[in-house]
Amino acid sequence: MLRSTSSWLIASTLMVSVGTSDVALAKSHKPNDSVRYTVPTPGSSIDAGAARIRVKATPKELLQLVTDYGNYSKFITRFSKARVIGRKGSAVDVYLQVPILKGMAKIWAVVRFEKPHVVAGEQLVEGHLVKGNVERLDATWRIRRIDAESTQLNLEMLIVPKLPVPGSLVTGEVAYAADRAVSDVRKEAEKH
Repeated sequence: MLRSTSSWLIASTLMVSVGTSDVALAKSHKPNDSVRYTVPTPGSSIDAGAARIRVKATPKELLQLVTDYGNYSKFITRFSKARVIGRKGSAVDVYLQVPILKGMAKIWAVVRFEKPHVVAGEQLVEGHLVKGNVERLDATWRIRRIDAESTQLNLEMLIVPKLPVPGSLVTGEVAYAADRAVSDVRKEAEKH
């Protein structure tokens, strides 16, 4: 009974969050706003939720922020905890915690971020679930110079919950979280 009640609460919260945030974005979209999108994911029926934003910063400045894993909770508002817990070669293991259901529950994960690398002119920072209370979690930061003054920052995330929740609800909520993350990183980058 508890599991089905929890599933219903999570599904209800996701529906409310996704519907509200998508309407707000559609009404307020300006050229410098973030843009949400989805990415088909091999090996999963759930698409990754993603967002991109233009930032007045260099790729180097953005790379420093997105690899400052232990300080995520200081400038990315969706994270209540972020702590580097280990290293394996050039990879970094990071404990991340995100409250859901207005703080009544939390998603937690240990994510292994690989060494940043360049593919087709983009710097990529990729992370994958080591363990946590979700079935799968993949995150990819993409950093690409636009011009001398600005850089495009993307975050693509796939979260597959252990609870039976429709994929479209999960993708919408994850796209919202990616939107908040890229917006928060831009705010931090443009303070300097």
